[in-house]
Formats: sequence, structure tokens, C-alpha cells
Amino acid sequence: MRQISSRFSIAVHTLSLIAVMPNECTGDVIAQSVNTNPVIIRRIMSKLKQAGLIDVRPGVGGASLLKDPADITLLDVYRALEVVEDGELFNFHKHPNPKCPVGNMIEHTLRAELIEAQTAMEQRLNRVTIQQMMDQVHVSE
Repeated sequence: MRQISSRFSIAVHTLSLIAVMPNECTGDVIAQSVNTNPVIIRRIMSKLKQAGLIDVRPGVGGASLLKDPADITLLDVYRALEVVEDGELFNFHKHPNPKCPVGNMIEHTLRAELIEAQTAMEQRLNRVTIQQMMDQVHVSE
């Protein structure tokens, strides 16, 4: 099983930074804060823009949120980045041996558990907003 890409945490970082510094937040500024390559930031910002979460100013640069941080959930970010493949977080190995008693039934047996786990995670992500994340950052300073 693969880990969820770091794109998710980078996107949350990006949205929080844009909320704090809306007029100064260029891809280079974000890349410096995240400590990553600006190309990675541009790709993530493109996904966030396609999802209607940010606006990016061409030329001069900079980005702004299209929604209030209290109205952007972690689930919005998760979905914007298309972290899951075909809507399913967990994938199964292809073609287990149907003659094996485990290989014959493992996907069917395990699938319901994994769907329940994904649903629980998505419900949790839907309860947390970018504003709440920013509030926690300010508390820890």
C-alpha cells in the first residue's frame, strides 16, 4: 500500500500561507516556506485553482483564496489533489490465486473494512478547516 503523497500536506501548508499573506504569496515564497522546488508548488497550486479554492494572478504573481479559510475543509484539499485512484484510497493486488482459500476471498472480505476506514477518514477531514489549522499554528507560536 502506498502512502498518501506529501502533496496533501504541502497543499494545506500552501492554503494556510496564502490565507496569512494573500498579497505576497507567490509560488517562490511558498516554495521557500515549504522548502521544496517551485515546480512542485506550481503543480499543487494548479490543482487548487482547478478545484476553485484559489486564484493565481498571472504576471506579477501571487495567489489568493476564493473561499474563507473557515469554509475550506481538509476534505476539499484531499479531493482537489485527487489523492485517491478511482475514488478508492486502498487498492488490491491483481489476480490472486482463485484456487487458494485466502486468495479466493480476501478482496471481498477486506474491501468492506477498507471502505469503512476510508469513509471514517474522509468524515474526519470534512470536520477540519484551514482556519482551524491556522488557529493551531498561531497557538503553538
